[in-house]
Amino acid sequence: MLAPLLLLWPMSIAITYLVAKSIANQPFDHALEDSVTVLAQQVREVDGRTVARLAGSARDILRADDTDSIYFQVAGPRGEYVDGDRDLPRPPDPENYRSGGVHFRDDVMHGAEVRVAFSYVNLRPAAQDTAPHAALVQVAETLDKRAHLANEIIKGVILPQFIILPIVLALVWFALARGLSPLAELQARIRARRPDDLSPIDSRQVPEEISPLVGSLNDMLGRLSQTIDMQKRFIADAAHQMKTPLAGMRMQSELALRQLDPDEIHRSLEQLAKSSESATRLVNQLLALARAENQPHTGLAFEQIDLNELARGVVQDWVQASFASRIDLGFEAGDTSVNIDGNAMMLRELLSNLIDNAIRYTPAGGSVTVRVRSDAGQAILEVEDTGPGIAPAERANVFERFYRILGSSASGSGLGLSIVREIAQQHGAEVDVFSNPRGFARKLPGCLMRVTFPPPPAAIEDAE
Repeated sequence: MLAPLLLLWPMSIAITYLVAKSIANQPFDHALEDSVTVLAQQVREVDGRTVARLAGSARDILRADDTDSIYFQVAGPRGEYVDGDRDLPRPPDPENYRSGGVHFRDDVMHGAEVRVAFSYVNLRPAAQDTAPHAALVQVAETLDKRAHLANEIIKGVILPQFIILPIVLALVWFALARGLSPLAELQARIRARRPDDLSPIDSRQVPEEISPLVGSLNDMLGRLSQTIDMQKRFIADAAHQMKTPLAGMRMQSELALRQLDPDEIHRSLEQLAKSSESATRLVNQLLALARAENQPHTGLAFEQIDLNELARGVVQDWVQASFASRIDLGFEAGDTSVNIDGNAMMLRELLSNLIDNAIRYTPAGGSVTVRVRSDAGQAILEVEDTGPGIAPAERANVFERFYRILGSSASGSGLGLSIVREIAQQHGAEVDVFSNPRGFARKLPGCLMRVTFPPPPAAIEDAE
């Protein structure tokens, strides 16, 4: 605020000077106008000649001025010199000023700037002669008195400003320092916090104007604290889950080292291979979940994707795994292309986890069907199996990390559906769990996982 005040001060002085000059010109212009009027009254036409009946005392009074030089001139209708100062400049474009009245202009006389008042005096009535017949009367004076008066006005305005401006600056400085002191205290309190202190900032001691800012910071701190707690819990759960396959691998390797029978060694190595496969799958899913959770911070590169083509490619990747588990894996494509905006890599990860879960939990001889369709402009991806299904009471919990339904004999880490939910949320999609409407066995009601995608923005614009 101090910089604008210091910049406005010289601008104020310049504007004041211009106003002072205008004020100083007015009384002197009136005096010049009176002189021209008086001098014009003395101009007559005698025997066809223009004469100025100006007495010597009148000339002395006209030129009486202690400060400025006064000049006057009377010229006839044809421009002939009548009286006064011969070298006083004539007005340019005289035809523009013959309408009467006193006019003013700025000019130069003997190298000095002068203010000139002039008028054209009609010497004959209009009825006697239609042609212009007017004498020129003009009076000029230098600008010393005007400049002196303008300077006096400037001094009268500027000198008080030299006193007022420092007071204003001091008051502004004091007011700002006092007004910003709560911000300084808030800054000090924030700097004094421990790095792990994410508690809300006390907003009772901050100015009312920044209370919304403090509220937004508290909301951000709350979200950050929640994210850090989730990461800590994730790391703790991941470390706990990794202990089991690693401990099994160590036990099987130690057991194989103590065995002498080749068959026993082979069985131990088979168990070791299974444990390493389980650990590898767990690590891959942990990496996939971490990648999915970090995508919102870096941003997903969305593009238009044909969901039919993407699902067909993923199903083909799982054909061999379905043969190995003796599962009938099928695919039902939509009648037309089903387009969505999304990230192909993340969507393939989503569908792969759904198919993996369905194959793992469906007993041999069962079936898994992947279906793509559209309904009311929304793209729908379904994975249907004939396994044991998910009880309604468990459906809200299966999306939590490392959660597994009690009594389940299938191997898994409990991360697949967490990855599915995270990727679906990034695409604005919803994941729902139902019983398989085509399942007839009471013990194996089956499961239907449905992912509903919003229509792409282009489709919304076309609908509007």
